[in-house]
Order: sequence, then structure tokens, then C-alpha cells
Amino acid sequence: MRSDTIKKGFDRTPHRSLLRATGLKDEDFDKPFIGIANSHIDIIPGHFFLQEYGRIVKEAIREAGGVPFEFNTIGVDDGIAMGHDGMLYSLPSREIIADSIETVMNAHKLDALICIPNCDKIVPGMIMGALRVNVPTVFVSGGPMKAGHKSDGTPIDLATAFEAVGTHAQGKMSDSELFEIECEACPSGGSCSGMFTANSMNTLCEAMGIALEGNGTILAMTPERIELVKKAAKRIVQMAKEDDQKHNLRNILNEKAVHNAFVVDMAMGGSSNTVLHMLSIAKEAEVDFPITKINEIAKQVAHIAKISPSLSTVHMEDINRAGGVNAVMREVSRRDGVLYLDNPTVTGESIGERIQNADIKDLDIIHTNENAFSPVGGLAILFGNLCTEGAVVKTAGIADTMRSFKGRAICFDSQQEAIDGIMSHRVKAGHVVVIRYEGPKGGPGMQEMLAPTSLIMGLGLGESVALITDGRFSGATRGASIGHVSPEAAEGGTIALVKDGDEIALDVDANTLELLVDESELKQRLEKFRPVVKKVDSKWLKRYALLVSNASNGAALKTEL
Repeated sequence: MRSDTIKKGFDRTPHRSLLRATGLKDEDFDKPFIGIANSHIDIIPGHFFLQEYGRIVKEAIREAGGVPFEFNTIGVDDGIAMGHDGMLYSLPSREIIADSIETVMNAHKLDALICIPNCDKIVPGMIMGALRVNVPTVFVSGGPMKAGHKSDGTPIDLATAFEAVGTHAQGKMSDSELFEIECEACPSGGSCSGMFTANSMNTLCEAMGIALEGNGTILAMTPERIELVKKAAKRIVQMAKEDDQKHNLRNILNEKAVHNAFVVDMAMGGSSNTVLHMLSIAKEAEVDFPITKINEIAKQVAHIAKISPSLSTVHMEDINRAGGVNAVMREVSRRDGVLYLDNPTVTGESIGERIQNADIKDLDIIHTNENAFSPVGGLAILFGNLCTEGAVVKTAGIADTMRSFKGRAICFDSQQEAIDGIMSHRVKAGHVVVIRYEGPKGGPGMQEMLAPTSLIMGLGLGESVALITDGRFSGATRGASIGHVSPEAAEGGTIALVKDGDEIALDVDANTLELLVDESELKQRLEKFRPVVKKVDSKWLKRYALLVSNASNGAALKTEL
């Protein structure tokens, strides 16, 4: 076993002595050492109860004949960090999490790993770190929260709360209505109830085969979720005892797994952040997966599950009741060659074997390919002179009237400037809101833009205003919101050259985003260009800005300059 490095031989006497101080006995030194990466943190609704899940995992590992060693990672709640400079730390936290997984696992030579994430950057951060370690690994998330409900029974969620701010600011919602939404939108522990970033990533863990079935959809803090946690813990001990290279993470999370993840992402209309994270995950897995391949997948996959915030009141609990991710994958697989059914999973079966008996239990929730919401997937990569290296849009959340749109630019050099401009009614129907210098380097940290997009929706401009940014969006974002524009403004991308009044054309179906300004004029602007440099006090964010790549490269940190 890998852990023999720290526990076998006379020269490891001091190591064993230290391990005995933690409670180990003679018989434990012949058992596999299992790392438990737990993202418990009190301030995140999806995580405050994970300490109890860690206890359950430890007990199950001991019962199965392993030795558990629990450690923690940090976490940032994107909703709480939203709309102020705390959001600058959200995406960078992914790198800290990945580094912490690698550090603990490799410093102590643990044999296998079970990860307990739930929200946003924490899931991809753990995946990235686990890929570097490359030992048998199982993911089991905390699970999604229930949908909230207003007193009239209307389903609501976090996106409702953000959009309500704009509606209230317009004078179209009373204080009492706003307060009701505040109190009811997030009714329980768990990752926010729609197909936001957390639930998107936890769903994709199933698609990649690195989690057990139900990981993305079984509600948090339920007996069913606790059984899933126990089952995952027992399975990781089995994998460790078999000591077989085939169980190492990179043998499961390979090129086929990345492809399958994007297939499910398209079918379910996942968060645009999944593109950012999956590109980084592919790099850690040493998989060559160019961003252009995402559009090729989108053309092959029908969008068959429309989940909040994509103009829908369906939530993760509804998907679970309708058959879960397995039912989605089974339906998608009816189109030959769309999924790699032969790829392995952590349970030892192939993807094809896992989903072979799955059925859609509610055709109003999960549609068939023939009755799809759209014949193509729910995400798209756009290209054009504004984004020569690509930009991302969640097509599942766009009204049909906005799929092709032409408007005049109104430019802001920060998210806060944009919020102020929208709140003061400077943004009008027919505008394309341009928010720049919010990319990975320019932010630094690539803030999410849920506040401005929600204000646009709340003000009733969702079908008359588009937004583009080199920043990114919350999974709760909907509307004609194009993010991840690359190259970003801070590195001299065309988005930095846009002026108020310039015409911008968007065509989602043609995968294009163009600034309708003559090349000669753009060349003159570029010659005069001087980037906006924000004052940053944080040493960590300064270091991040020096090392981070742009969004089309996953905002991954460079290891060589």
C-alpha cells in the first residue's frame, strides 16, 4: 500500500509513534489509510451539516476495515460573497482547495480518498486536487436543498431572491413580499435547489463516474442521502483494499469522462461555470479537450431537462423524483455514439451498465429526445472579434426572442459601476451592457455577475437587454448573459476597446458575438489602449493575477511563466 511509506519498517518507528498518538493500534497498520476531505464550514448552507457526514463516513470506513483520517478544506459561499469585493476570493479559492488536497494526501501518503464537497468552487477544487494525487477516489456531496415556496405555493429559490431586489427597486414589489422571499427562498440545508453551479458539478460527478448514482439529486439531510454517504464510504475501502491501478482516479476521470460530463451538462442546461471548471479538470487529468469541442457536443445532444433558473420552476428534487441523472443519461444515450457507455465508474460497473435499467418517471420533468426543449444542448461557446478565444452562454436560460440580438453598448469598467448604472436606470431596452476588467487577471478573481443580471431581469429588461463580460455568472443567472469573454480586457482583448454606442451583434444559434466596428478603427483604438489597473491590497490576489490564465483556458494557474 502507498501508506507503507509511513508505517512499515524499523526506520518508521517515530512515524508509527506519532500515529499511535492519534489512537491507532497494532492491527491498524495493516489496513488502508483513507483520507476524508471534508468541506464543512458553518457559514455555507450546503456545508454546515457536513461535520456529521464526516462522522458517518469515519464510522463506515472503520466498519469496512479501513483507517479514516479526516481533514478540512476552506469554502466560499458565492451567494453571500456576491455583490461586494468578497467575490474576488471565490474562484481563487478553487486553487487553495486543490492545493490542500494534494498537500495532505501526498505529505501523509494516504492510500485512497473520499471527498465530501457540495457547493460551487469546492467541488471542482477537490476534483483537481484529487487528480494530482491519483489514488482511488469517491465523491459524495452534501446534496441539494429543497425548493422554497411562497404562501401561494409558487416554487422559489435563491435566483428568485436576487431578482426580487430589482423588482423591489422598481417599485413593483412591496417590502412584505420581498421579506417573504428572503425567508422562504432557501428553506433548508443543501446546495441551492436549482441547476446552479453546485448542483451542476455534483451532477457531472455522476456523469464522470466518480460518484455514486443519486449524488447530484438526492436531497440533503434526508435518510436517503445518509445511506448514500455510508455506501460511498464502504466503497472507497473496497477500492483501497483491492489496491488495483484501475481504481486510480485518472483511469476513471479520463477523456471519455470529460466528454460524458459535457453531454449531461448540455442535456440538463448546467451552469456556464461548468465550462470553466471542466476545462481546468481536463488539464489536471492531462486530457486534451479544446473549447471548440463543446459546440460539437452541443449539436449532438438535445436539451431534455429544463431546471431553474432556466425559465423553469423545476428543481433538483423534481429531477430526482423523475429518475435522476441516470434517466437523463439513458435517454441521451438512445442517440448512438453520444455517450461513452464503456467508461468505468467508481462502483466497478461501466456507465452503460449503471444506466441500463433507468427510466423517465415523469415526462413533464425529463423530456424525451423527440420532445426536447431544444434539439441542441443548453450551453454554447461563442466566437467572433469580441471573443477570438471564446465566450460562454447558457442558452437554456435565454428567451427565444434574445437568441439573435443587436444592440448598442453601454460600458462599465467594474461590476459595481454596472450595478450603479442599472439601478439608476441608465441601462435601457436595446442596450448591450459591457462589464469588463472582471476577468481572472483583471478582477482579479473573475467575479460572478448575478447581481447585475438579476437586476436586469427584475427591472423587466430580460428580453430587451443583453450583457457581456470577461467575468462570469452564477449558476442562478438567466437571460442573454455572455461571460468568460477571452481574451479579457486586462490582457488587451477587444472587449477593452468597446465604446458606448458601438453596435454589438449576438447570434446564439450561429455561435457568434461580434463588435460591429471597422477593423481600421479597432486598430487605432488598440494603439491608444492602456489597460485599467485596479488597486489590489491582497497579497494572495496579487499572486493569483500574476499566475492565472484566461477563462478559455479554465482560469487555471500557470506552473511555468
